[in-house]
Amino acid sequence: MSSDSVSKVTAARLSRDAYLYIRQSTLCQVINNTESTARQYDLQGRALTLGWPAERIHVIDIDQGRSGASAADREGFRHLVAEVSLGRAGIVLGLECSRLARDSADWQQLIKICAHNDTLICDEDGLYDPASFNDRLLLGLKGTLAESELHFLRARMQGGLLAKARRGELKRRQPAGLVYDAAGTIMLDPDTEVRGALQLLPDTFTATGSARAVVAAFSTAHLTFPGRHQGGPRAGELYFKPLTHDIVLDVLHNPAYAGAYVYGRSKTSTGLDGHVHSHLKPVAEWTVCIRDHHPGYLTWAQYERNQAVLAANAASRGEDRTAGPAREGCALLQGVVICGRCGLRMTVGYHTLADRTRVPAYHCQRAGIQNARRACQAITGASIDAAISALICDTLTPLALQTAVAVTAELAADARKADTVRAAHVQRAQNAADTAGRRYLSVDPANRLVAGNLEADWNTRLRELAEARDDYARARDTDVALDEQQQARVLALAEDFPALRNSPATSMRERKRLLRPLITDVTLTRADDGATCCQVRFTGGQHRTLTLPRPLTAAEQHTTSPAAVQLIDELLNDHPFDEIAAILSDRGITGGRGRAFTAANLAALCRARGLSTHADRIRASGMLTISEIAADLQVTPQTIGKWRRRGLITGQRTSGRGECLFHPGQRRPGPAEQTAARRPEGIQHLLTSRQLAARLGVTSSTIVHWTQLGLLVIAATGNRGFSLYHPGQPRPTRDQITTACRPPGTGNAITGGQLAARHGVSRSAVYKWHQLGLIDSLGTDGTGRNLYHPGQQAPSREQIRTARAARRHDPAKCQTPVPSSVPEGKTPPITTTGTRSSTRGAV
Repeated sequence: MSSDSVSKVTAARLSRDAYLYIRQSTLCQVINNTESTARQYDLQGRALTLGWPAERIHVIDIDQGRSGASAADREGFRHLVAEVSLGRAGIVLGLECSRLARDSADWQQLIKICAHNDTLICDEDGLYDPASFNDRLLLGLKGTLAESELHFLRARMQGGLLAKARRGELKRRQPAGLVYDAAGTIMLDPDTEVRGALQLLPDTFTATGSARAVVAAFSTAHLTFPGRHQGGPRAGELYFKPLTHDIVLDVLHNPAYAGAYVYGRSKTSTGLDGHVHSHLKPVAEWTVCIRDHHPGYLTWAQYERNQAVLAANAASRGEDRTAGPAREGCALLQGVVICGRCGLRMTVGYHTLADRTRVPAYHCQRAGIQNARRACQAITGASIDAAISALICDTLTPLALQTAVAVTAELAADARKADTVRAAHVQRAQNAADTAGRRYLSVDPANRLVAGNLEADWNTRLRELAEARDDYARARDTDVALDEQQQARVLALAEDFPALRNSPATSMRERKRLLRPLITDVTLTRADDGATCCQVRFTGGQHRTLTLPRPLTAAEQHTTSPAAVQLIDELLNDHPFDEIAAILSDRGITGGRGRAFTAANLAALCRARGLSTHADRIRASGMLTISEIAADLQVTPQTIGKWRRRGLITGQRTSGRGECLFHPGQRRPGPAEQTAARRPEGIQHLLTSRQLAARLGVTSSTIVHWTQLGLLVIAATGNRGFSLYHPGQPRPTRDQITTACRPPGTGNAITGGQLAARHGVSRSAVYKWHQLGLIDSLGTDGTGRNLYHPGQQAPSREQIRTARAARRHDPAKCQTPVPSSVPEGKTPPITTTGTRSSTRGAV
């Protein structure tokens, strides 16, 4: 030990603790470079030599396997700096300064803290006092050399990697769908199912224009996406999983699928906190980009188009972002509308009408939100969308046929690709099941420990195969190819582009996608009078200007037209509300909300518009109310109503409820007139039901019953609603009454009482036979009595006992009925539904 080192070790420094910092950069060095680790631990002897006791020497070795390029994520180094800052450390030991820090900022900070707290720094070469200028200069040089050493090491390694990358020979981990062959060349995955899924994804994105729509298409078709395990015991093994949004973006952003070899797509930077941040670089700044390096699933031109679509779909691309993907909303011009006042893109809003219809509106409110000012303008979009649709339909009719043919071919191609992917999945499941079966059959059956596991694996593979086949069958039933009739229908729709666009089968998203390639943007400007100026800019550079009138407000849309109000005013001179409603309905005239007129809403319309009713108008002409004319004629209002119904006085109806006003100056009818009005001329000789009943010697109810049976004919109806009969109608005979009461074809049938008399039993016995199902009923007569065939045989006692036993065991069952003794050539018995549930009295 030199005298200089002894002079640096003072009593004040010995009174504090010694800290030994041990670190290796990687875990591989910790495991393999054990000699370096042992040398670092041996520095404890140096601290003992300098005078620090063993119990006050602290070893910090929790940063093993961490790089010294930054203090971030190094808990041991931060703990060491904290101990020095608190004045607890008398000396800091490390094999060399690079063990403590390889960053000049971290190293210089440690030197300053040690100098401030009078702490020594010791390495394998010597002992240093940071408070001394010479020692601090030497420590600074060592720190600079340590940092430069790290730079040179990285530069040598990166230089070799970069040289191989420039030649396209640096092997990198390839995404799913790309593999290395035996010669180290990148090629497409030989698995048919993997290649089918990778080819279907960009094609679906081209058709839909949205990454989320791709996920929805795969989910609807029940398709999975391949992947490979990158590590662990199953590294390199292929597996399938549901497609997610992040996977779609990874595939679309990865240039390897376009056949390009790319190196250096991102750059790293270290923040002030010591953490490393990665940033993607533009395509022009990529370190290496070799196009057509290997086979791909799409061309470089398709890749660039996909990047442009994704950039346009992004929601955070500056204030004046592009239109974005077509959404499901009913706003046709979503994303392509520009404010004619400030030049910013307008947003879309929706409001719901009373009939639950959603109506779009275009708002320019970004500047108002940012500056707390009034919104620039807000315009209702229903009329604008209709005008733009009509303009597009008139413009694109010659190109509609080509569009339909392309759509038909695209649908067929998509169906074939999806079917190929599903068929490959079934084939993979079949191969896995066959392999599991061969493994199970090749094992010794006596070795149950192995045979049991192989049998379970075989059963699992068989279940997966069955599920794959079921999914394939369901998908085949859903994805039916277009036949000739369907193709002809598509081509017929193509000849009429408005029908194609307005077809209910065309979703709003597809209508917008039909619009996007044709229109660049639409500039809207609302004038002071409410009219809207629409400047349409087509993709080819043409311009069209449309001027639309101010949209009607909700009150104006729901207000009855002046022409209808004028017509109602004219009709009120001669008709009440109910007659006017019928006239307007016949003419197809409706109210402001498109609803038919009724007496109630006509009355409300008259009150709102100040129109006098029909009653008020004829009342003003001198007509009398029922009370007034009753007082003039000295009778009751009820008598006035009776006289009006009989035509003895005249009046004019004023409402649908029969209310009337009467002409003034009418005289009171005499007795002879009242008698003649009761029975008009021509029916005075007819009889009422009571008179006819007295003549035939029966009751009035019997007359009504005979009328219902069709045995009597009503000749006319009196003014009070009574039925009138001819006086010469004869009384029906008993046989006529019986025939009328019975169903057709049962004229010779007998009742239950007659059948009981024939067999010498009671009517209750016949009723029980019928309930037990031993005899059948031909129907019921007008009084509800069951009718039976005259030749019906009586059941035997044995049959009755058997039927009763069966009924007790199961009430729902009944015994097979006894065959009826029907003479040859006669009509067999007819069973009427529901006759077996008749009441006891219906025998």
